[in-house]
Amino acid sequence: MKPLIVVATAGEAARFHSLPARVVVSGVGPVAAALATAKALAEQAAPLVVSAGIGGAFPASGLRPGDLAISSLIVQADLGAWDGENWLTLGGLGLSVHPTAVHHAEFEVWTEAADSACKLRAGFGPALTLSAVTGDHAGAARLEARYPGVQTEGMEGAGVAHAAMLAGVPVVEVRGISNLVGPRDRASWQIGTALDAAQRGVIGLLHHLN
Repeated sequence: MKPLIVVATAGEAARFHSLPARVVVSGVGPVAAALATAKALAEQAAPLVVSAGIGGAFPASGLRPGDLAISSLIVQADLGAWDGENWLTLGGLGLSVHPTAVHHAEFEVWTEAADSACKLRAGFGPALTLSAVTGDHAGAARLEARYPGVQTEGMEGAGVAHAAMLAGVPVVEVRGISNLVGPRDRASWQIGTALDAAQRGVIGLLHHLN
């Protein structure tokens, strides 16, 4: 039984095809990621699901392009409501993403994630999923205040985690850092080094799993 690696793009997948795992390209965003993960797990069981790829690092995390981050928690951070300037979480709204249980879209991760992060010298903290990435310093600061210790921002992790949770399979998110969260400066992104870091992280996780 092989682990399942879910990535958003074919370019990211190319770094993982040689590994002893099943690789699925989902497309961008949490809905696409959840659908692809659910389909893959229905077709074939897996001992672990890994949401992998590049991502942005929050400035306060201390991570920089080329670094590696592993999730301690996977959060769908844009699921809630605004009341003027106040953010209301699902818990505050009395809502749940689970049809029969209380669940506020904060997904627990694989129990070995912390040990793996330590061995890989990776950042370890909450990984946020947003359908629209943050584009200014103020937005990044608000998310850092809302989620202390937050490490990364991506667009698929919570979708992968939601499908894995419903299937009863452990999940973890691995991000190679391409840029800092804030104003969008695509020319400064370090895609190659971020992919190298993500590949290193997934290889390390698979060794730990074995």
